[in-house]
Amino acid sequence: MSLPSVRRVAVIGGSRIPFARSDGPYATASNQDMLTAALDGVVERFGLQGAGDVGEFAAGAVLKHSRDFNLAREVVLGSGLDSRTPAYDLQQACGTGLQAVISVANKVMLGQIESGIAGGADTASDAPLGVNDELRKVLLAARRARSVGGRVRALTRVRPGHLVPDIPRNAEPRTGLSMGEHAAVTARAWGITREAQDELAARSHQRLAAAYERGFLDGLVVPFRGLERDQNLRPGSSVEQLARLKPVFGVEAGGATMTAGNSTPLTDGAAVALLASEEWAAARDLAPLAYLTACETAAVDFVHGDVADGEDGLLMAPAYAVPRMLEKAGLGLADFDFVEVHEAFASQVLATLAAWEKRGLGTVDRERLNVAGSSLATGHPFAATGARIVATLAGLLAERGRPGRGLISLCAAGGQGVTAILERD
Repeated sequence: MSLPSVRRVAVIGGSRIPFARSDGPYATASNQDMLTAALDGVVERFGLQGAGDVGEFAAGAVLKHSRDFNLAREVVLGSGLDSRTPAYDLQQACGTGLQAVISVANKVMLGQIESGIAGGADTASDAPLGVNDELRKVLLAARRARSVGGRVRALTRVRPGHLVPDIPRNAEPRTGLSMGEHAAVTARAWGITREAQDELAARSHQRLAAAYERGFLDGLVVPFRGLERDQNLRPGSSVEQLARLKPVFGVEAGGATMTAGNSTPLTDGAAVALLASEEWAAARDLAPLAYLTACETAAVDFVHGDVADGEDGLLMAPAYAVPRMLEKAGLGLADFDFVEVHEAFASQVLATLAAWEKRGLGTVDRERLNVAGSSLATGHPFAATGARIVATLAGLLAERGRPGRGLISLCAAGGQGVTAILERD
C-alpha cells in the first residue's frame, strides 16, 4: 500500500456570526444554535448543500454542557449540510478553532478528504453549572439504593448548602489564578506599560471599525439575533478614554496596568473556515484566498515559570512555537506581510512580541499587526477565535491581490500555544 501524496491546502473562505458580550443578545443561544448559524453562512455562500460536497466538519467548544457531547455532528444535522457529512469534536482551550482547522487541513493534505469545514463556538452566557459535589454524592447514593426506603434515606442527607451550584471559574486548576491574574504577572515580568496596552487596544477597535466600513467583513460575518456587527466594537475608542478605566487584574501586587478596556470581555459567538484541495476548488470555480503551509504547537511550565517570574507565563507558549515554526520554514518575521496575534489581553500580545525579539526574531512592524482588529475589539468566544483569524487573514492576503504571507499566533489556557502560516501565490 502506497502512502498518500502531500497536497496543498487552500483556505476558500469563512463565516462567523457577530460576536456578542455575554448575557446580551445571545443569552439564550446555545453553542449549537450559534455554530449552526455560522456553518449555514458558509454553506449558503458557497452552495455546499449537495451530497458529498464537504468531506467532514470538525469543531469544538470550551464551555460545554453534557448535551453538547456530540456538538459538531448535531450541528451538521441541524444545518444545510448534507446529513451524511461526518463530524467530530475537539478541544484545546482557546486554540480549539485553529486546531480544528489544522486537523481538517491535515486530512486534505493527505488526500483523505477533498474538503472540510472547521471552527468552534462558545457561550459565556450559557456556561454549564455543575451540581454541588456533595449533592452529587447524595444523588448517586440514592440511585444505587436497592429499595425505595434506601433512596429516601439517602435523600434525607440533602442540606440547603448542597443546592448551591458550582459556578465555572476562569481559573487554572494548578494555580488557582485567573487568566487575567496570570497575565498580570507576565506583564510585570516583561515591563509592559499601561500606555502601550491602551494604545494597542484602541488601535484594535479603530481597525475593526475601518474593516467593517470598507466592506471587508461583508462576506465573513452573517447577521444573527439582531446583530450585524460585533457588539464589543467601540469605533471611537481612544487611548484617552481607556486611560480613565481602573485596573482589574494584578491590583493586589501594586502597579496594576490591566483594565477591562485592554482585556477581552466574556463573549458569545461562533466561526468556521472552509478548507479544500486545489482540485476541489477548481472543480467548483472557487479561487483560493490563501494556503495553509505550516503549523506548530507548544506548551510551557506556567505552574512554576509564571508564578515565579513570568518568563514562561500562562499565555506565552507562542514565544516558543513561533520560533520553532519559522526555523522549520526557513522564514523570519520580516518575511510576513501580516501578523495576527490573538489579543486575549493587550499585555499578553506585547509580552509575546517582546519575547520574539528577545529570542532573536526581530521586531514586528505594527502596521502589519492585526490590521483588521482582533480579539480586544471583536471579543473572544474561546473556541471560535481560531477560525475567525484564519478566515480574516486569508481574506487580507487575497485583498492585496498579490503574493504574500501571514502569521497566526494563539495563546491558550493550560500554558499552550497554537500557531500557523498562511501564504498566497
